[in-house]
Amino acid sequence: MSMISYETSKDMLELLHVGSTGYEKVPLSNALDRILAQDIITTEPSPRYPTASMDGFAVLHEDLEKGGIAILGDNPAGSDESRILSSGSCIKTFTGAVMPEGADTLIPIENVSVEGTILSINESVPKGFSVRAIGESYKAKEVLISKGTKVGFAEIGVMAGLNLVHVKVAIKPRIAIISTGSEILDIGEEAQNSSQIRSSNNYTLAAIAQSAGAEVIQLGITKDDKGAIMETFENALTSADIVVSTGGVSVGDYDFVKDIIPRLGAEVIYKGVKIKPGQHIMLAQRNGRFLLGLPGFAYSSTVTFILYALELIAKMLGKKESLHIVEAILKEPFAKRSKKSEFTACNLSVEEGKYMVDFEGKKVGSSAILTNLLGNSALMMTGEDDGSLEEGMAVNVILLDSF
Repeated sequence: MSMISYETSKDMLELLHVGSTGYEKVPLSNALDRILAQDIITTEPSPRYPTASMDGFAVLHEDLEKGGIAILGDNPAGSDESRILSSGSCIKTFTGAVMPEGADTLIPIENVSVEGTILSINESVPKGFSVRAIGESYKAKEVLISKGTKVGFAEIGVMAGLNLVHVKVAIKPRIAIISTGSEILDIGEEAQNSSQIRSSNNYTLAAIAQSAGAEVIQLGITKDDKGAIMETFENALTSADIVVSTGGVSVGDYDFVKDIIPRLGAEVIYKGVKIKPGQHIMLAQRNGRFLLGLPGFAYSSTVTFILYALELIAKMLGKKESLHIVEAILKEPFAKRSKKSEFTACNLSVEEGKYMVDFEGKKVGSSAILTNLLGNSALMMTGEDDGSLEEGMAVNVILLDSF
């Protein structure tokens, strides 16, 4: 199977039928960071009636040019105000209170003087001042929050204002993560020789998956043994929507994963994409479940997980997009190193309202340098046909601050 372009691999992924994980109802207080499985639609406008936006006196604007105005009393927030104002009178009205019928303006306390029950105007205001109009926040039957939105603090507040006790959210896809390799040690495990390395991939990918709204099943480390790897994959496929492995997809004698996935009865969608890092990525499918074989180097596995696993997760959750891509300006020249689509760690900053990219402190070397993603980092995208880029050129950048 020959390598395909990055664009082709993404098109093929887009065309795949990826089933929804369904939805569940959760209390609003438990909905933070979940993905909405319903549109949030208003039933009535907010506010329903003209409302005071500060403390003051509800008046008829035409009375502001007159002499003393009679104060009829107070109108606190939450009171059932039923009085009707006529010319020459006003009602002291507090923030959040419904404006009395007949009033069209609220004049602030700071702009008036009061002697007994008579109001005098020291400084006038425009008609309608400090009055919230009907529907100022939203109108009736308005879609405030769309299905597929990740719930943040603002969404929680808006839904609370709509009296939503429970909300429908997408069930989290289950992602099984397997690290393969006899040289891999789990954290806390004592090394037996100097050639062994710590497992970081399974922790890195789990953190990304959880940030994207998935539930993670950590299956730990499987040594380079065909039988053990086969058994681990079979067990994973019984409970996970997506099985992700790192290592074993290249061309070495001990790279068993690339041979085992087809033996599991999975249909290989593609094996090998012209990208840097991670060209030996493998995507397969069995009975509606997906298998994603990623390279073992830490930077490679992280980048390919972001590019491919997040797309699958987004589809299952009903999210509109898996990645946030922005345009940025190069602050320095960039020397492209291959004829592949490249995803290069960069520093991202904002200057005069524009995203800017530089590579200060980013190490050039193998695909194992995960430290390149520390700090305010992003992934700069360049295509197969791109050559070296000059300072000031526009580039596309994948944001990594949230998924």
